Amino acid sequence: MAMVLAVVFAVLTALSNASATVLQRKAARTVPVGRGLGLRLMLRLMRRPVWFAGIAAVICAAVFQALALRFGPLALVQPVFVIELPLALLIGSVVLHRRLPRRGWAAVVAVAAGAGLVLAAAAPSDGRPPQSAAHWAWGLSCAGLVMAACAAGAVARPPGGARAALFGAAAAVSYALTAALMKTAVTRFGEDGAGAFFTAWQTYAFCAAGACALVLLSNAMAAGPLVASQPALTLGDATVSLVLGVVLYEEDVRLGWWLLPEVAGALLVLAGTLVLAGVQQDGAMGTPRPSSP
Repeated sequence: MAMVLAVVFAVLTALSNASATVLQRKAARTVPVGRGLGLRLMLRLMRRPVWFAGIAAVICAAVFQALALRFGPLALVQPVFVIELPLALLIGSVVLHRRLPRRGWAAVVAVAAGAGLVLAAAAPSDGRPPQSAAHWAWGLSCAGLVMAACAAGAVARPPGGARAALFGAAAAVSYALTAALMKTAVTRFGEDGAGAFFTAWQTYAFCAAGACALVLLSNAMAAGPLVASQPALTLGDATVSLVLGVVLYEEDVRLGWWLLPEVAGALLVLAGTLVLAGVQQDGAMGTPRPSSP
């Protein structure tokens, strides 16, 4: 029953995040894009009511994610988020009044079926929180270096697909790290109550990592088309979370002959994602405004 609840809350998280992506993208279409990291972009976005609607969706997603991580392993919960891309495109086609072509619908089915096949075959089992500061130091250091490299690469590029993809990848690492930290915090809350939750350093660390992810995501949304940033975000989040789950939390996944359906499902997800990325969604999701000279 716990695993079922974990999947249900993970799906609700993906739905909320997809809604937030579309709403933040809609807000980002109305502001100019600069060449730097774009901290001033946040101030411009805060003047847009639709951006706050996106923030409300982010908050809902955080609550659902915490519940999902409380009931299930990191290696199960986070990979469910690959369905954010098709959900974002479906919601975007409604909110921004654009039709998704037939091959887009087929790709949506492929991503959902592939994700289900991978998770059913892998059957991730719950592990335990990292037992030493060295484990956390390793995870934080590696994730921080990758995130910084992606953000630096994005800043060095002009607005467009490459910049959006790099910011999306940086946000993916930050979201995966947020989830890893959140899992320990919510586990302590469930076992020892609010006092343990508010005295755990992971509580404040996941808040900081989540805020960083929000800044990176906002820049990704404003930097280029959704089909450039969203695949990097969703696939990167799933991959990094799977690694953190196995390495940090000692979660188990089935191997052996189970690799065959796992690989088949991963290929379905990849094929569906590539098709969705190839669908001309620029017109549906809009193109960011260039910065003023």
